Formats: sequence, structure tokens, C-alpha cells
Amino acid sequence: MGTRYFLALFLILLVLGFEVQGAPLTQEDEISSPSLFSQMQESLYSYWDTAKTTAQDLYQKTYLPSVDESIRDMYSKSTAAVSTYAGIFTDQVFSLLAGDE
Repeated sequence: MGTRYFLALFLILLVLGFEVQGAPLTQEDEISSPSLFSQMQESLYSYWDTAKTTAQDLYQKTYLPSVDESIRDMYSKSTAAVSTYAGIFTDQVFSLLAGDE
């Protein structure tokens, strides 16, 4: 079930990547055009907003209380597991740094 989500995310990113097209700029256009970073940032923000809106619309269309409850349950269990393993990892790092005393 997890691979379906990764596949869907991959396909969405692939489609968004194919939409990026550029036109060759002349020397005069380069001076008046905004910087490459601001263009990339603006493009990424627009893609993010589009993806977020699409995901929200899809969620609203397919909202089921049982699925929502199971997602919330999965989230709480996974955050509990991550915090437990993060604590174990932190203890191991501290003991490694402290050495044999």
C-alpha cells in the first residue's frame, strides 16, 4: 500500500517536471528578466500550490470517516515509534561521545 503512494508521488513530480519548458534568452532579455533563483522559486511555489490544492480537492472528494480515523491512528503510532527510536539513537550518541568513564 505504501508503494502506491510513492508511485503516485513520483508520477505527479514527473508530470510537473515535464511541464517546465524554457525559451532561449537573448542578451537584452537577460538584463531585464528577473534572476534565475526568483524564477525557480516562483515556479516551485506555483507547483506546490497546485499540488496542494489538488490534494485537498481529492481529499475532500474521497473523504471517509473510517479512512480519516485510520490515517490519524497511523500517524500517532508512527510518531510514537519515531520518538522512541530517536530517543534510543540520542542515548547511543551520548554514550558514544561520553566514552568509558
